[in-house]
Amino acid sequence: MSEGNDRESVRYEDVEDAYFEKRGLKRYARVWSLWALGVGAVISGDFFGWNYGLAAGGFGGMLLATAIITVMYGGLCFSIAEMSPALPHTGGAYSFARTAMGPWGAYVTGLAENMEYILTPAVIVVAIGSYLGAIFGTPDAMQPLWWLLAYALFVGLNIYGVEASFRFTVLITLLALGTLAVFFVGAAPHFSLTAALDITPDPGESTWLPHGASGVLRALPFAMWFYLAIEELPLAAEEAHDPAKDMPKGILYGLLTLVATAFLTLVLNTAMPPGAEALGKSDEPLFDGFRTIFGDGIGARVLALIAVTGLVASFHSIVFAYGRQIYSLSRAGYFPRALSVTHSERKTPHVALVVGAGLGYGVALLVHVLGDGSKVGAALLNMAVFGAVISYVLQMASYVLLKLRHGHLERPYESPLGIGGAVIAALIAAVTLVAMFVVEEAYRYAVIGAAIWYVAGLLYFALYARHRLVLSPEETFADAQRRG
Repeated sequence: MSEGNDRESVRYEDVEDAYFEKRGLKRYARVWSLWALGVGAVISGDFFGWNYGLAAGGFGGMLLATAIITVMYGGLCFSIAEMSPALPHTGGAYSFARTAMGPWGAYVTGLAENMEYILTPAVIVVAIGSYLGAIFGTPDAMQPLWWLLAYALFVGLNIYGVEASFRFTVLITLLALGTLAVFFVGAAPHFSLTAALDITPDPGESTWLPHGASGVLRALPFAMWFYLAIEELPLAAEEAHDPAKDMPKGILYGLLTLVATAFLTLVLNTAMPPGAEALGKSDEPLFDGFRTIFGDGIGARVLALIAVTGLVASFHSIVFAYGRQIYSLSRAGYFPRALSVTHSERKTPHVALVVGAGLGYGVALLVHVLGDGSKVGAALLNMAVFGAVISYVLQMASYVLLKLRHGHLERPYESPLGIGGAVIAALIAAVTLVAMFVVEEAYRYAVIGAAIWYVAGLLYFALYARHRLVLSPEETFADAQRRG
């Protein structure tokens, strides 16, 4: 079977009846499991990563960047909350784009999202290693061993079963939020605007914006870390009992939670000793805050160990996400089909989970060996954001096209922001993409590396995979919409 128009030419191959029997998933998740998955995927952003934006733009620049990025995620999440129950497939962003833009649009969107989900756990695992290294006093050379241990443990948990995976997600997300609540209460008495504005301004600039307006631009990729990966929830559509009802609630409740924690973390963690300048260079900013609150004794270390729950929550949740994302693209033939085989008893995508872990760990190790070891996390963060913003632009394009071309599509939920909200989100994402090429040189090289990865993936599809697609549920649904 073939399908083509002016922009695309693909071919579908017939598969045996047992093909999909070997690629089944199990339904389990309800609204609060979905909320925990969304919040858990992102919550590490309050523990690590965002603080590099202080070095880029100062406290004022980071605050403005966070406000801008919050607007972007508002438009994105409302749009996804509409698309997901209308297109309830595990493919998520790929599935939206498949219906709106055809196979090529599906692949370029899915590949960008795949980069985000492979690299985001790599960023988080670096932070886990940094926190554990600081707590237990292990040498930097041991960092890759901490990473390997984390991957082995949480990939194993995700393979074990969806019930255990979601139950752990709910528990660890609540623990992470509890840790943040303790931090917020403890930090409030130490509030000091002087600490937040302690970065020496460039000539002619103010302490509020020490690097001027360009600092706001350069802080945008780091502000995304407060929200990045909330959009993963549609990947759980085929494991949700009632995606039409529960998915919009899970996404929007999750976003509301993250907006509150983002601004509380930014303000309270920065406006206390050691201050914005030191925090902008730290690999464990929340631990630095706990040291200020409780001193550098056993109490701070115990709380910092508890703070690792936030990193673990995100790591575990995004391991879930990349497993489902690789599974979906593989099931349809965009990626090698062997990656979508699920465990015969547990019905989890064990092959995709292991291969995704190998890729993430390999990239982290490569950056660690070839680059500045102290900047591994920030470099990987920029690589993950590169894939994310491309995916966001394409998802918002899908939303607009679905509105204009498929008005008949049943939509259990409709975004109150409509096309306008999607366009604004896409514009902010595009500006953030440009901003990534004006960050400091060490990070710029990482972004260029991510761009090379992306181009290589496009070549794989153009030369090979587009001739070997499979009519998966996403493909069948999209084809029916096109014909209807």
